[in-house]
Amino acid sequence: MAVADPAAETETKRLGVFNQLFRFIIIGGGCAIIDAGVYAILLSLGLPNWTSKAVSFILGTTASYLINRKFTFSGASTGNAKAKAVAFAAVYGVTFFVNVGTNQLLYVTLPDFNEQFRYAVCWVVAQGLGTLINFVMLKWVVFRD
Repeated sequence: MAVADPAAETETKRLGVFNQLFRFIIIGGGCAIIDAGVYAILLSLGLPNWTSKAVSFILGTTASYLINRKFTFSGASTGNAKAKAVAFAAVYGVTFFVNVGTNQLLYVTLPDFNEQFRYAVCWVVAQGLGTLINFVMLKWVVFRD
């Protein structure tokens, strides 16, 4: 039987909102690289914008969830694991549509003067909005202490 490390548990519980936000942003930056890389690769393979963004979002989000669950939110290891999984799925389901929808809406409304710049703006705005929604919902709904 494994025994939890009390020092690690205490450190995680002591994390304030700013430390959690800092960790979330650092981890999110790494996962955003996954998202952006997959998005660029799929676009270069000729997949449609919305498909490329959908697949890249799912891969980046999965990595983010797994890492943040372990290193950012102390509430991840407490309570009903099934309820947390359902809440996570609901949050990321909404965020998925907000992210992909924002990306596509910007893509069809921005002028086509530079395609790479256009894709970059779409990705950055959608990613920023998704990150904000995810942090708030994970912190205060899914992994609340």
